[in-house]
Amino acid sequence: MPPNAHNNTIIRVDDFSQADDSQGDIIARDEQGMVVTEVLRERAVIVGAEIQSDPGVLPLDDSLNELALLAHTAGLDVTARITQRLRAPNPASFIGSGKVQELVATAKACQAQVVIFDIELSPRQLRVLETALGQNTKVIDRTALILDIFAKHARTREGIVQVELAQYEYRLPRLTRAWTHLARQAGGQAGGGVGLRGPGETQLEMDRRQITRRIAKLNADLQGIRNHRLRNSARQSRDPAPRLGLVGYTNAGKSSLLNQITRAGTYADDLLFATLDPITRKFILANGQQALLTDTVGFIQKLPTALVAAFRATLEVVNDAQILLHVVDISQANLEEHITVVEEVLDNLGAGQTPMILILNKIDLLPAGCEPLSRIPAGCSEPYLAVVSISATHGIGIQELIQILTQALTAQMDRVAVLVPYNRGDLVSLIHQYGYIERESYSEEGTCIHGRVPHQLAVQLATFSVN
Repeated sequence: MPPNAHNNTIIRVDDFSQADDSQGDIIARDEQGMVVTEVLRERAVIVGAEIQSDPGVLPLDDSLNELALLAHTAGLDVTARITQRLRAPNPASFIGSGKVQELVATAKACQAQVVIFDIELSPRQLRVLETALGQNTKVIDRTALILDIFAKHARTREGIVQVELAQYEYRLPRLTRAWTHLARQAGGQAGGGVGLRGPGETQLEMDRRQITRRIAKLNADLQGIRNHRLRNSARQSRDPAPRLGLVGYTNAGKSSLLNQITRAGTYADDLLFATLDPITRKFILANGQQALLTDTVGFIQKLPTALVAAFRATLEVVNDAQILLHVVDISQANLEEHITVVEEVLDNLGAGQTPMILILNKIDLLPAGCEPLSRIPAGCSEPYLAVVSISATHGIGIQELIQILTQALTAQMDRVAVLVPYNRGDLVSLIHQYGYIERESYSEEGTCIHGRVPHQLAVQLATFSVN
């Protein structure tokens, strides 16, 4: 099958055991005995370098392991990896000229269709590497790979626009590598006219102008979507239900935890960036109070700048949360680095001071007898209100987590003593629904309640306060 084929392959066999695995994984068999297989996945070689001047968050091998997971999520099979240690990147090709020759030989031997670099390459570096590898091998960098995954997983209108905007902003300075025929002119055609005849515009200039217009259009669309969401947010801010936000490194298990707590049934998979768009669901705390839980896009080291900018408004939903639930994969070897990445992103979003609970997920993947808390590096748990060990997949520790959330939210509530007139039964209902009642009695004037309520509700009740 050609490397870029998009149709499924169908093989005639008498039984499944005779199907050739090299053609793809068996996924179905029709009534005529035809075995349908998946599209042959493209083969990829991944390349990384350890830079002395900028060592990065993760060690080189671990960073390449993460890149391999990203490639798998994008539908690629990693067949080889190339590494090098450098004092500084080569301005022309990122890696040294000798490594470029090794890369060419490795890609040819593996019949790789794609080469992926674990760093954002400059337009010049992309051009040099593509020339060395030839037309049959694509060269992409970590940023392009993540953008491709985001484009694949975006579902909402806002998510789709955000990804498209980030893609265009990434591609605009790299147009030179897409056009080797810069002598092709557009004079006398679209873009030409009186005063512009003669040399006309190069195709590159036309494309750059069209992409610039598209970026402007997408920014306008995104602003409209944001304004609509802000109006909805203003309405939701009147809802006294306390808000919690799920944050964490990608594939830490946030969506699985959302499903366990709220029974939301949202999509969750063992893939990087399986979900992108914020999802908010209601759930009931241990004291019967209602709360809102929002899942957000996962973070990752070297998250593309264009994506952070495009998704900033989406990520800033964490600023509305009273408490953040920082979910970590306790089975990860680079636990401390993952925690650091998430905390840095939260600081950049202005949510670094929001109270947080550290949730150690996937305890079912730890070796027998391994204590989850023993894997937390010294000092990492100090900024958190509490640390809870769970398995979101198997439901272990969920009730303990909800109990801790109930206590933390109750402690944040405003204490009130109010006398609510009988004609404002709606406020009494809200207190029962969202507050914690310590004492309730009745008089001729109305219902007297002592207890704790969310701040938004306390503001509404201020008129009816009593000593």
